[in-house]
Amino acid sequence: MTQLARAARIHTYGTPEVLVFEDVTIPAPAADQVLIRNTVIGLNFVEVYYRRGTFPVPAFPATLGNEAAGVIAAVGSQVTGLKVGDRVVYSDDVQGAYATHTLYQADRVAVIPDSITDQQAAASFLKGLTARYLLKEIIDLSPGDTVLYHAAAGGVGKIFSQWAKALGIQVIGTVSTDEKAEVARAAGCKYVINYRHENFKDRVMEMTGGVGVKAVFDSVGKDTFVDSLAVLQPKGTLVVFGKASGNPPLVDPFELAPRSLKLTWPVLPVFVATAPELASAAADLFHAIETGVIAVEPDKVYPFEQLVQAHRDLEERRTTGAAVLVI
Repeated sequence: MTQLARAARIHTYGTPEVLVFEDVTIPAPAADQVLIRNTVIGLNFVEVYYRRGTFPVPAFPATLGNEAAGVIAAVGSQVTGLKVGDRVVYSDDVQGAYATHTLYQADRVAVIPDSITDQQAAASFLKGLTARYLLKEIIDLSPGDTVLYHAAAGGVGKIFSQWAKALGIQVIGTVSTDEKAEVARAAGCKYVINYRHENFKDRVMEMTGGVGVKAVFDSVGKDTFVDSLAVLQPKGTLVVFGKASGNPPLVDPFELAPRSLKLTWPVLPVFVATAPELASAAADLFHAIETGVIAVEPDKVYPFEQLVQAHRDLEERRTTGAAVLVI
């Protein structure tokens, strides 16, 4: 049986105004799919990349959105372990969450524990899984290590800083405003640098007694890349996982040699590629939320109909932490 849904789609790349609401018909779930009635949609900067065309969409028209929480409305004939009425959350690099209903692969959703709300789940699943692999799977971080995290007041940054503090890792965070500095401190950053007023390279070296940091986590890209390499201690690692300011410059590997530096650009899908990997990562994230290690209430809640304004706010850096759309 088909389902009529309301979706926000783009027919071309461009400004937030290219997002238009349209009625679409969704087919019945295939054998290995579930139909989800979305209740809360997570907002992530990667969706700005897709809307602009920085990352291409498979075809037009395209329904954007990578993350949502909701209730299962129908299940495919071969689906086991899930049933109609289950609350679930999903977040893969797959379009389609900007809609009232979404078809999804059954083995790519996670059942939300009773103690976690839909808003908490949609605000934290993509960001939390990202923070988790950055902290726990890229390099071997130990209590007492010091790292630098750019855009520390953002959604991933807040979760990363809270989780890192609980693990005994000291975070130096960079932000663009004094308001965001307070957000980063509250999230657990030991030191915060407002890069509008201070040179982060000089300040990091001062804070570490000239030693530098074990790792830099950088989703900014072009504006921070060179100095991020400069503040690494010998054998340090630069972890690039975004390019909000543009593409980083090309690097001759020989430039890494004097301090034996490492450079990597990891992506979440590789770390949750299989159903068991996704289930394990989700369980770890949910446990951290349930035990109070991380707080994940959304900082900004928009009605679904205000999606265009939400994209303007994302693009103009007017948000801190996590933002969601409520249907």
